[in-house]
Amino acid sequence: MSKRIFGIETEYGLLVKDNEGGDFRLDPMGIANKIKNHVFSKNLGVLDLHYRANDEPPGNGGFLLNGGRLYLDMGHLEYASPECSNLVDLVTFDRAGDTLVQEAVEELGWADNISLIKNNVDLETNATFGCHENYLVGRSFPFDERENLKVLSSFLTTRLIFCGAGRIGSCDPHPFRDWDGVSPQEVQDEQVDFQISQRADHIPNEFYRWVQYNRAIVNTRDEPLSDPSKYRRIHLLVGDSTMSEFATAMKMGTTTLMLEIMQLGVAKREWILADSVQAMRSISRDQEFKWEVTLASGAPSTALELQKDILDTCKKHLAGKNQETDWILESWESVLTDLPKGPEAVLGRVDWASKYWMLSEFKNEENLDWHDPWLKSLDLEYHNLNKESGLFWGLEASGDGYRKTTDPAVEHAKKNPPRGTRAHGRGQLIKSLIGQHSHMGYLIDWIGFRLSKTDDPFLMLDPFISYKEDVIEHLKQFETGYLSPDELESRGRSLPNSPKKKSYE
Repeated sequence: MSKRIFGIETEYGLLVKDNEGGDFRLDPMGIANKIKNHVFSKNLGVLDLHYRANDEPPGNGGFLLNGGRLYLDMGHLEYASPECSNLVDLVTFDRAGDTLVQEAVEELGWADNISLIKNNVDLETNATFGCHENYLVGRSFPFDERENLKVLSSFLTTRLIFCGAGRIGSCDPHPFRDWDGVSPQEVQDEQVDFQISQRADHIPNEFYRWVQYNRAIVNTRDEPLSDPSKYRRIHLLVGDSTMSEFATAMKMGTTTLMLEIMQLGVAKREWILADSVQAMRSISRDQEFKWEVTLASGAPSTALELQKDILDTCKKHLAGKNQETDWILESWESVLTDLPKGPEAVLGRVDWASKYWMLSEFKNEENLDWHDPWLKSLDLEYHNLNKESGLFWGLEASGDGYRKTTDPAVEHAKKNPPRGTRAHGRGQLIKSLIGQHSHMGYLIDWIGFRLSKTDDPFLMLDPFISYKEDVIEHLKQFETGYLSPDELESRGRSLPNSPKKKSYE
């Protein structure tokens, strides 16, 4: 496809700090629900008035002024960015979601009691929660051919070397641990000091359709959220949440170039790994950062060599296509060139390396073991959204953290949708439902909306179309007296509580 649509969904971890006074009694679900409700109480969006699914009742979440969505999912506060047509917008609107929820924590007076953690694993329970990537491709994309899926899987497995967020320790889930006939030697956990990915331990399959429990490197579910005759949405849940703007842009940018060479039919079958699931865990846990892999042919290679070959193929077929593509190619080459020099060479650009460098410095200064609770707490603090205490923010403050967006752009993105995609029209709808049309009922989804039982559904099946003017025209049939901001504030909104959910995604 000559044009691009990206989206990121982020599930936030929640750390409730020790409460010696006993005056902070909310459980994590209650905290997440109140944060979500606070955002909508500021008229930054509208809560759902309808069930979206059995586990998503009215008030569980809603769409925002910026065209994105905030909701509770499997017990986690989750933000889905609006559809974005370029990497700058994507990084900006991803940051806008982080800012919205962190500001809610501070405005509720909870900054000393809780922390929102943009990571993917609970270091105490080893429960995992996701960062989901979305890419729009044409319906003709060769997604149903097993060999093509294996090529994509090999790319996603080896991109860990610059997309991983890093963590102390490991998780070895053994579903048959307590079964008769399974010896303790077969299930003995490996001692791991540090690994470069948070999700690698939790991906047991190469391909799978459903996202819960049987997570896969490549999710094969076909849910386009657009015209199914024209488009397909590649929905990936294998990646780590990234704090660095450079890392986020590289994760999404390199992946979209991989999808483009697959669509062109020039991706090489020689890239296929012998076992992607095993290779992902091996790459992540390699304490020497050699990242050795075995190809399906039986030949030895490394993740770095494989990524360089994929990069060279992308350069050959995509260089000069547009400014964004050239930025991805140049940045991809720079990070692959610098990785062998050591973590400090990619400081601020690669999250796992930045974290590893920080933790190593502190560990050596304090003479700590890798598994010391103090060091594990700093691991989490790297991902803290609070700029007063989160370790990552020090990199940006010192100039070591690469910026792809700006603070004013992030501030704008909290209340305004990106242009050039259907999020623009959705944002216009939300703005009208908060203001002039606040008296109306509504049913809203990614692909359209309906404003009354007699109103025909307004479909937005093409993510590349703004729909803004069409939405404005559609709303004219429902014109009533304008409700002033003061009247809107005085009437308030009823924010229903959401029931607890059962499991993680």
